Amino acid sequence: MSLSRSAATLPASCLLLGLLASPADVQAQTIDDPVMMDKKNLCTGFLYGRDGWDQYWEGSLKRVNGNIGTVTTESVTWSGNYGVTDRLNVIAMVPYVWTGASQGVLHGMKGLQDLTVAAKYKLLETDFTSVGSLRTIVVATAGVPLGDYTPDFYPLSIGSSSRTASGRMTLSFSAKKGWFLSGSAAYTWRDTVTLDRPAYFTDGHLYMSDQVAMPDVFDYSVTAGYRKHGLYVPVSFLQRNTLGGGDIRRQDMPFVSNRMNASRLDAVVMYYLPVPNDLAVRLTAARTVSGRNVGQATTVTAGLLYTFKF
Repeated sequence: MSLSRSAATLPASCLLLGLLASPADVQAQTIDDPVMMDKKNLCTGFLYGRDGWDQYWEGSLKRVNGNIGTVTTESVTWSGNYGVTDRLNVIAMVPYVWTGASQGVLHGMKGLQDLTVAAKYKLLETDFTSVGSLRTIVVATAGVPLGDYTPDFYPLSIGSSSRTASGRMTLSFSAKKGWFLSGSAAYTWRDTVTLDRPAYFTDGHLYMSDQVAMPDVFDYSVTAGYRKHGLYVPVSFLQRNTLGGGDIRRQDMPFVSNRMNASRLDAVVMYYLPVPNDLAVRLTAARTVSGRNVGQATTVTAGLLYTFKF
């Protein structure tokens, strides 16, 4: 029960994408950053993520649960970003996820989660006085579940199994000395989810159906940092708000359509190795600081990414 930037699934570690470009100017290349891949460059690689929590919010009540102990979500994510033009990038990623609990009788799950594909377009770029420049990026994203994993086993499900579509806008100011400040916001539409049972109870109502309507999600982030000379160091605050859904019932398991709000702090260090100069290392740490119906998760991610120049 941790924060997800895509708002489609629970494991935060599954979608921390790092895509890089030229060593002369570090390129973060995530869905919500303002950086673009150069034309005919492909950056690809794998990221390992580990997300764990032993305290969570049951509605607004923060608590522990000895029946599950510490819940851990691990993932290996393949990601790729191709520069179709200098203004248009195409991003894709696929995570393999596995979960587990340190106590109790619940067994974890594992498998391929969702395919996420995004088109990222540089809408505007202009000088802003002599200090730096402004850039506006728009992104259209779609996600589709891979396989037939069940979403009806939270907090050990590997995802929500919901098809998604999202629109995002990012505005950034970059100073010539390397410092930058950016803001990003997105709205995500989520399709209904099918359960392996004919009825369910949530938010005080009994539904005689296997179809669950999923509430949409709004998220935003503010990022400040430094990007120059092969080094990229951003620090971000991220807020996710689910636009509907009920709370976890007292002493009950979470449900796929619960309201899952969270505030998170992220820090990234990314560096291009001197040899080979197109290989980069990315390290990320994140902490959920407050929330509703989510775990107070700590997430770490590490990966290697390489840029091919055609």
